Amino acid sequence: IHIRQKPSNIIDINKPNDMKDNNIYSQQTIDRISCLNLTYDDFVNNYEIPSIPCIIKDIPKYENWNAHNTWKFQNKSLLRKHLGSRYFKVGEDDEGYKVKVRMKYFLKYLNSNQDDSPLYIFDGNYDNDMTSKSLLNDYKVPSYFPDDYFSLVGESRRPPYRWFLIGPERSGSCIHIDPLGTSAWNTVLEGRKRWVLMPPGVSKSIVKGLDVIKKGEDDEAINYFVDILPRIHEKYGNSMNIIEFTQEPGDTVFVPGGWWHAVLNIDDTIAITQNFCSRHNFDQVWLKTRIGRRKMSCKWLKLLHEFIPKIANRAEIMNQNDNFIMGYKYSKKDKIKFNR
Repeated sequence: IHIRQKPSNIIDINKPNDMKDNNIYSQQTIDRISCLNLTYDDFVNNYEIPSIPCIIKDIPKYENWNAHNTWKFQNKSLLRKHLGSRYFKVGEDDEGYKVKVRMKYFLKYLNSNQDDSPLYIFDGNYDNDMTSKSLLNDYKVPSYFPDDYFSLVGESRRPPYRWFLIGPERSGSCIHIDPLGTSAWNTVLEGRKRWVLMPPGVSKSIVKGLDVIKKGEDDEAINYFVDILPRIHEKYGNSMNIIEFTQEPGDTVFVPGGWWHAVLNIDDTIAITQNFCSRHNFDQVWLKTRIGRRKMSCKWLKLLHEFIPKIANRAEIMNQNDNFIMGYKYSKKDKIKFNR
């Protein structure tokens, strides 16, 4: 894996003038609501059903997460004690193989990091051993996201869906759409993250800045926010809804399915994120999953008929409406009676 040192002319994201001049901090354009003032029904009706992003404040505090107090860099000794010898994924090499580092060494790297595109713990397998599985006891899925329909197929079959994140400043994720039409929530416990979101339907070439990127420029998260995004604003900002905001500690960002998004860690951060399929986004998830995960979707449909028949019937209706043929045929023993 290539690690480049931070060049002398890169924007310093810790300097207010640099942030202002490069649009790193623009006016907030997203609803930010305290969890104390937002009911589940209000969230569903105002944000999830109409597919509108939002920020929900203070979920870890008021939903009693252990992580609210323990996932702090001042508690590095605690991270070293419980997770120090455990390997976490920090990237991929040039051949696409995972690169992993022990937590204790990553924390040392964090203290001396000067890379322009740093290594970033983005680990989705922290539940496969007793040491790292303890992280699951430190948080719980926020009460606004009770549905998890992919759980029916089991942990080994379902698509990747949750990640533990420790991101040094300047690290981040490039612009993308989450897979299979799923929505996502992202809660930061320590540090700040800068986000940009663009609505479904905007072309890939526009959001990636393919017509404004200059020859030889990198497309890492830091380069995207500092160089490419301002040019996208200049060229397309008046013709499409570009949402930018800063996620503060304790904030949970809701990203509806289909929305483009990129994230830059302004500080060293600790966060948790999860993708989900619910009763409200099921239709778009089903349309993508039946093609993207053909074998799994057959098993999933069978289990939906068994445990959530109303949702299964929605899938059957979509299949019938466009004459979609599933890639697996039920045996007579498993045959399902479909009632409209």
